Amino acid sequence: MASPAPPASAASRYLFVLVAGLLIGLVAAVMTLRALQARQDPFPSSLMQVMGKQLALLERSRAQGRCGAADAQPHLQTLRLLGEQVNTAFPALADDARFREHLLALRSTLQTAPSHAPDSCAALDQLRQRIDDACDACHRDFR
Repeated sequence: MASPAPPASAASRYLFVLVAGLLIGLVAAVMTLRALQARQDPFPSSLMQVMGKQLALLERSRAQGRCGAADAQPHLQTLRLLGEQVNTAFPALADDARFREHLLALRSTLQTAPSHAPDSCAALDQLRQRIDDACDACHRDFR
């Protein structure tokens, strides 16, 4: 005689429902985060990333010993053009006096940089430090 089959455990059903619930929750969370992300303007963070990359390229040139005007000029011109767009990226801060002061300091440094491009690594270090100081002052107040 064959023995009767043991009763089926409900644990497998509970495990299936748990895994299905976790997957549905994960999909819903990703969809919600994507919807929130789509409402945000990527321009401010993108602008800051591109400016940071240009500063990193200046630093790389200095580290490689290429500190002449020909090597620094393209990065300085790009930084100058990007600096003109900072107020467009942060329109809510346009009326803030501290923001305007920091922006003016950055722009004045960047305006004179391409015409007085550094001719030595020491001059490039000084210029990069002035740009970093202008950026850090604004980031300290508004980040």
